[in-house]
Amino acid sequence: MPEGDILRRTATRLEEALTGTVLVGAELRWPAAATTDLRGRTVLGTVPYGKHLFTRFDDGRTLHTHLRMEGSWRLALTGSSAASGRGGFVRAVLVSSRWTAIGDRLGMLDVVATRDEHLLIGHLGPDVLAPEFPTSGIHEALARLASRGPVPIAEVLLDQTVLAGIGTIYTAESLFWRRIWPWTPADHVTDPASLLMTARDLMERSVRSTSPTTTGEGGRGRTSWVHGRAGAPCRRCGSPVRVGAARRPPQERPIFYCPACQSA
Repeated sequence: MPEGDILRRTATRLEEALTGTVLVGAELRWPAAATTDLRGRTVLGTVPYGKHLFTRFDDGRTLHTHLRMEGSWRLALTGSSAASGRGGFVRAVLVSSRWTAIGDRLGMLDVVATRDEHLLIGHLGPDVLAPEFPTSGIHEALARLASRGPVPIAEVLLDQTVLAGIGTIYTAESLFWRRIWPWTPADHVTDPASLLMTARDLMERSVRSTSPTTTGEGGRGRTSWVHGRAGAPCRRCGSPVRVGAARRPPQERPIFYCPACQSA
């Protein structure tokens, strides 16, 4: 599932391409929104929150989308063959005079009043990549983390009601950086603030890079420390990276870790 860094990248692309433009065409291929007409509306901007995207219009409405496991937004020059919007998995097409934004395999789509956006995300924890997270957001996130007691820390990091935007990649990578065994009870983590800020720092590194990466490097096998590297040597100590599971079926998620750097 795309995580907060990918959502930030996506929001930036949509922001740069569509903000301030008038939609000359729009199609929402979603049962609850199929009759919604956005043509003629001016795009005010696109903002992310955790794993959610909000594209706002000048008439007080917002297009809310969630990428789920496989969703994406891509851009194509309007009028080009790539901007046709054809395909059985295309769920949204927004057309300006220059750019066409195509939402493919989107997992969630709603059109709501902009003033009601909070109803969709009010249950979530603070956005780890929000500008205010290091000052005010982290205090709320730490309070929510503390309330989880002995729940394994990997599961707490995956819980969007504690902290929004972190998925399996940044759970594994931040725990590796802090040398924390993923199944350590949350109330036994000695410096949870540093853990949360490490996750934020790694995600910001990815946002700043030309392609998603937690290491700052590109190339096959070089973009992560442990995630997706089961059996490969740890980039810190050389021990074979292992993979376990957080949560119970059917919500289990793979968690990669180094058994030497992150001993139980």
